[in-house]
Amino acid sequence: MSDILIEEPIFHMPSRGRQLFRRLLRNPSAALGGSVLAVLILLAAFAPLITPYDPFAINPMGRLKPPTWQHWFGTDEVGRDLFSRIMYGTRYFLLICAVTASISATIGTTLGLIAGAGSALADGIIMRMIDILLAFPYILMVLVVVAILGPSLWTGMAAVGIAGIPGYARLVRSTVLTVKREDYVVSARALGASETEILFFTVLPNVLSPLIVYLSFATPLAALLASALSFAGLGTQPPAPEWGVMLVNSRTYLFSAWWAVAAPGMALFISIFGLNILGNGLRDVLDPQS
Repeated sequence: MSDILIEEPIFHMPSRGRQLFRRLLRNPSAALGGSVLAVLILLAAFAPLITPYDPFAINPMGRLKPPTWQHWFGTDEVGRDLFSRIMYGTRYFLLICAVTASISATIGTTLGLIAGAGSALADGIIMRMIDILLAFPYILMVLVVVAILGPSLWTGMAAVGIAGIPGYARLVRSTVLTVKREDYVVSARALGASETEILFFTVLPNVLSPLIVYLSFATPLAALLASALSFAGLGTQPPAPEWGVMLVNSRTYLFSAWWAVAAPGMALFISIFGLNILGNGLRDVLDPQS
């Protein structure tokens, strides 16, 4: 009698990343915020194909024209097309978000990991340094860095990035101190895993969820502060089509040419709002306590 082979059905379970993506799509805040971010990325990537005019082209005869079919958002104080400048401004906005978040998250996460998983001496030294940074008001620290390096786009991003390091460091350290006492970490150590393996393959993956949630909330604030620096003349310099620069150049025409202020102001508002509600959605999906 021959053996009868019974083939069991194979169920292809979706990966964890696919499950997370589906949960984000089902979350209204994450879906709306993600849509805003996707639109910003598309506008930044295809700005040369979308814009009908050179964002730097000056036309003194067409200055402060209201919105028309030729100039959808109107023109600014020197006749530049506001729609074109807003489209190119998305590149500056996304660049500021990426650079400031990279500086703060990379340095802050590294310091937090060393402080939480290292020796008591390393923890004491790092956290006292963080306490010194926190002793300075946030905006004062940014102004000090800008005063030392000089006003520019990259200086403003570096200043905002450095000022955000303490928040990431304290979050990662507290999370590491909690995670490294969990049973699965103790079991990994008992099975012979090295401290480096435990740190990068056991502790760090469990730190990523709260880190991503914090990143989604801190990045819009950093972008807003960088725009405020540009508004104060300490960040991006004219004639760059950065929204903070556009606001400071048009602020004197608030009542006579409202569109020159409304265009960059609404662009900044919608972008910050989109990132904030994306952060709300990520918190709902990734934070187990929410």
